[in-house]
Amino acid sequence: MKSNKIPKPTIKRIAMYNRFLESLLDEGVKKTSSKEIAEGLNIKASQVRKDLSYFGEFGKRGVGYDVEQLFFRIQRILGTERFWNVAIVGVGNLGTAISHYPELEKNKFRIVAAYDIDKRKINSSLLPGVTIKHIRELKRKDIDINFEIAILTVPSNVAQEVAKILIDAGVKGILNFAPVAINEDHRVTIENVDFVVSLKTLTYEIITRLS
Repeated sequence: MKSNKIPKPTIKRIAMYNRFLESLLDEGVKKTSSKEIAEGLNIKASQVRKDLSYFGEFGKRGVGYDVEQLFFRIQRILGTERFWNVAIVGVGNLGTAISHYPELEKNKFRIVAAYDIDKRKINSSLLPGVTIKHIRELKRKDIDINFEIAILTVPSNVAQEVAKILIDAGVKGILNFAPVAINEDHRVTIENVDFVVSLKTLTYEIITRLS
C-alpha cells in the first residue's frame, strides 16, 4: 500500500513504534506485544494493531512480536534501512543546533551539505567534511546535489523562494522549520514544523484540562 493512502498520524506513530522497538533491542528484549508498545507510548493497543495492519500481518495472536523482526520491517516501511543524505539550508542557531543533533546519524540521516547567504559563514566548516556554501550554488545549471532531503531553517519571508531553489535543484523532501507553510509541489514532499503552533496546541490542552 502506498504511503499517501495511509493517514499521516499513522505514519508518525509508526516512527514512534520504531524508536520504542530500538530501545527494546538495546535492552536485549526479544519479544513484545501491542499492549507493551501501547503502554510505552501511552496509546491504545488497538491503535497499535490498527496502524500495523495497514502494512500487512505482524506477529501472531497470543504470541506477540519478534522485536528485531518488527523493528527491521518498520525500518523498511519508513525507508530508514539505509542512510539519507541531508542538507541544512540556513545555518543560524537552529540550523547549527540541528546539524549537531546526535540522533540524526543514529537514525540514518547524514548531514552532507550546508547553505547560507551570510558572507561571514560561507566557506567555513559546519561539520567535519561539510563546508557552508552560498545558496546561489544551487542555482547552477550543472548542479548535481548529493542530498535527497533539505532541512529549511530560514526566515519566513524567504522560505518559499529558497524552497523553490531546492526543488528546482532536485531535492526530494523538505523539512520546513520556517514559520510559514511552503506551497505544495508535485516534485517534492514537504513537512512543515511550527513550534509556535505546537505550543499553542499545548496551551489549549492545558487550559481545557484545568477548566
